[in-house]
Amino acid sequence: MASVKVFGSPTSTEVARVLACLFEKDVDFQLIRIDSFKGMARKPDYLRLQPTGQALTFEHGSKTLVESREICRYIAEKFADQGNKDLLGKGTLERASIEQWLQTEMQSFDPPTSALVFNLAFAPILELEPDQEAITKSKAKLANLLDVYEQRLEETNYLAGDKFTLADLSHLPNTHYLIADMRCGHLFRSKKRVSNWWDKMSERPSWKKVLELQQQPPPVL
Repeated sequence: MASVKVFGSPTSTEVARVLACLFEKDVDFQLIRIDSFKGMARKPDYLRLQPTGQALTFEHGSKTLVESREICRYIAEKFADQGNKDLLGKGTLERASIEQWLQTEMQSFDPPTSALVFNLAFAPILELEPDQEAITKSKAKLANLLDVYEQRLEETNYLAGDKFTLADLSHLPNTHYLIADMRCGHLFRSKKRVSNWWDKMSERPSWKKVLELQQQPPPVL
């Protein structure tokens, strides 16, 4: 049995980020599917690991983590000699650039895109009224940020350089939901280099494996 376990739903953006990293690193793992919105109380093993009911828990032996970017760093470092060896860079300068763009993703990209994903994709599922003000503000913030990305991608093939790294991988889950939505997709597609960047990332075998997991029916809880 795999020593790495992931508790969560593949449709969760946090879980999808970790799964993509595991596939990039060719790490064997066991996925214990947990519905993101219900049923957690019926999984005592999950609650033992994460009593607050987070959408994601990662377990490797005695190591337990719950933040997706921290988990991805851990995977890239712990399994450095297998799979994609470029995820965290191969030198101090490469690692610094990757960390800079990971911070940009977490602090500047994630807040507006997560707000959009929730209001456009998940609020209807939960029968909640989308927050139109949040949608409008988030779209404006995202548009401005993607101008920065477009300029960066004029210089390099990927955000941290010419190789696909965690800096790019971390953008996959939210972008996947938004670029297919006619209310947001134009924000990405209207920028040639951003659009090409997405096309390259989304064609990676690791991400296609995540999408396959997302398409499988959820467990009956």
